[in-house]
Amino acid sequence: MARLLLARGFKVSGSDVRESSITRAIRGEGAIVNISHSADNVKDADLVVRSTAIPDQNPELRAALASGIKVVHRSEVLDALMAGRRSVGVTGTNGKGSVSAMIAYLLDCAGLSPSFAIGAILLNFKTNAREGKGRHIVCELDESDGSFANTNPDVLVINNLEADHLNYYKDLKGLLDAFAAYLASGRPQGGLYVNGDDPNIRTVLERTGVRAVTFGKGAGCSFRVTDFRLEGMRSSFGLSGPEGDLGWFDLSLPGEYNIMNAAAALAVVLSEGVAPDRAREALPGFSGLLNRFTLRKVKDFFVVKDFISHPTGIRSVLAGARGVGKGRLIAVFKPYRFTMIHYLHNEYREAFRGADLTVLTEMYPAGEVPIQGVDTEWLAERIRSGGSIVEYVPEMEAIPEALHRVVQPGDIVVFFGGDDLFEVADRFAAEIEGA
Repeated sequence: MARLLLARGFKVSGSDVRESSITRAIRGEGAIVNISHSADNVKDADLVVRSTAIPDQNPELRAALASGIKVVHRSEVLDALMAGRRSVGVTGTNGKGSVSAMIAYLLDCAGLSPSFAIGAILLNFKTNAREGKGRHIVCELDESDGSFANTNPDVLVINNLEADHLNYYKDLKGLLDAFAAYLASGRPQGGLYVNGDDPNIRTVLERTGVRAVTFGKGAGCSFRVTDFRLEGMRSSFGLSGPEGDLGWFDLSLPGEYNIMNAAAALAVVLSEGVAPDRAREALPGFSGLLNRFTLRKVKDFFVVKDFISHPTGIRSVLAGARGVGKGRLIAVFKPYRFTMIHYLHNEYREAFRGADLTVLTEMYPAGEVPIQGVDTEWLAERIRSGGSIVEYVPEMEAIPEALHRVVQPGDIVVFFGGDDLFEVADRFAAEIEGA
């Protein structure tokens, strides 16, 4: 959002707790970026934007409220940025970033020059946000804190709905209630696209009586994947639409889950007027998102980084990775949040059945209060109960050493976590390369 605001002529300042490639990039685009939070950082502001992650005790937030400076949630600014454009919002538990990126890329390849604001770096554009020249804007909408309800896109895509972010919703019912209330309010008005294979989405539609364009593999889907082939880092699939067969499409990404993401994106862009042949020609050039199945071949090994932490996403990524290397599949996972592990431990057990070896390290609690008896060692035992081989490495920095003891040529090692774990993945790859 800072990038879009700067492009539209606003003065933007902000703060973070440490320097990073992001702070340096935003500063290079014209923003004032302060390292550390201080009340002085907001003294000249007309508006202060916060995210759900910012605690009420934050000195800048407290100073703004005390001074009478208007404070809004980031989702409200995103909604304002979408206003006056043909806006496409994408949300859901898994894949919303990839679907958003594919839509933006395909619209751009069709000459429509969309604006976009997406959570991860689009490798084709080397940025996560851009002010385009066309009338479309594509935004990833955050369902984790319910803030998607503050936005009013013309077109909404719901990729899937599963129990997640249980620190906010408490349970699956809470998530479905939030989406049902949103759709019952009459939004969106320009088109609703949903995964027709998802039972939780069907439940929401049945409760609200809302009609939607569907994508998926089911016979009743408006845009239906009729067949598909997986070939290492590539995949291809047949697609039919409301008016009949649309032919085959090629994708330079692995896994059935990426095919379904592509079906969602195609459903939108074809409905927005992009010609099927134009989309077919463009799709193989889509490079994906940074740290979403980012693969590096190092000598006879493969190292993959993926930001996903939900068990369904992990299962899908492991299934996609299985066809890439000829050796074993090793998963490295830094668990995220006590609530996730507590409520979804059975799903994690099933997800890691897809790996020949799972390495777990210490959990990232994200500020949550611990749940008695729930920790990484407990999760390791739950995964072992499904027949999986699990090694627990408490110190994240010790993971490369543990991997060097077991990896063999041809193995593919998939790291699931965040930036700190990805730094470990890069060090592991560098050590192999220098060996």
